Amino acid sequence: MTLVIAHRGASRDAPENTIEAFALAVVQGADGVELDVRRTADHRLVIHHDGVLPDGRAIVETTASELPSSVATFDQALDACDGVFVNIEIKNDPAEPDFDPTEWVAHAVTARLAQRGGGPRWLISSFRLETVDRVHRMLPSVRTAWLVHESTDSVLSACVEGGHFAVHPWVATLTEQHVAAAHRSGLAVNTYTCDDPARIDELIGWGVDGICTNVPDVALQLRRQRR
Repeated sequence: MTLVIAHRGASRDAPENTIEAFALAVVQGADGVELDVRRTADHRLVIHHDGVLPDGRAIVETTASELPSSVATFDQALDACDGVFVNIEIKNDPAEPDFDPTEWVAHAVTARLAQRGGGPRWLISSFRLETVDRVHRMLPSVRTAWLVHESTDSVLSACVEGGHFAVHPWVATLTEQHVAAAHRSGLAVNTYTCDDPARIDELIGWGVDGICTNVPDVALQLRRQRR
């Protein structure tokens, strides 16, 4: 069965990456919630997609108490996702102000998840392969995945060699052949980000393992129609 993953929560119906969006995704019946984690100036884990706030302040240069009230802490977000699995995307892009080659966020996230019991409820992804490699080494009980623009043979090989659970390719580049190749390699395929009903239905037909979407209610309805 293709799993429905609410991209930054139910982000069509509520502000993205907020407690409201996460809680709504759970109510709508999403199988999982995807969210983005970064660090603040005072070393707190918070949920925000961009490295800077709308007013131009870099999150890494701002203390948690100075952030807008809509910016949730990591623990608040996980609590709001109670009952579903959580895809935690660790943001660590060399082009962004909070890039950190020491992988502080990866260490902090895995420590917090270990306190919560680790396990397969957590799926850690990142566009930086070194980040998910580090997470897998530190806490192998959680699932890990590499976010990529396109699923190629070299990407699949790197995922297998790293012991990762899944590959997360961009939906615009994904083909049925890519899905089959990943499955032959023993990898799950969770694609991002698809809101078009026709494309969602096609992906379900291909046997994609998960679809990250801003409209989880739409994807769930399409999945029900195929049963």
